[in-house]
Amino acid sequence: MKIRTIIAAACAALAFSMAGPNYAHDSEAQTVTKNFEAAIPNVPGKSLIAVEVDYAPGAASVPHTHAKSAFIYAYVISGAIESKVNDGETRIYRAGESWSEPPGAIHSTSRNASNTEPAKLLAVFVLDTYDGPLTTPIK
Repeated sequence: MKIRTIIAAACAALAFSMAGPNYAHDSEAQTVTKNFEAAIPNVPGKSLIAVEVDYAPGAASVPHTHAKSAFIYAYVISGAIESKVNDGETRIYRAGESWSEPPGAIHSTSRNASNTEPAKLLAVFVLDTYDGPLTTPIK
């Protein structure tokens, strides 16, 4: 029940928030905009951060990990995103579909599945307050 409340709060934050600063990955054809950030008042030491990731046609993220404590819920807002997390299968998620990433996951594939249409996803992080950075490229 608590995770549903957290996800609902993140979706509401996306719908009602003003765009914040951009957090660029290595691809110029992808923008990451923080839409919401707050400490979770009934879970001491934890915070919720929601970011919107806009992919231009054919754009991709470099393989990466996230903050060590981060549990991530990813929801495709529009378009189609190809994703592979840890040893899971590579899969294309379409608008309305979602996946999650456990703490410490390796996100080896994250790209727009279309070379002609843009794609957008909402990533909701539940993590230790002050844990960061949110995204670290794998070298």
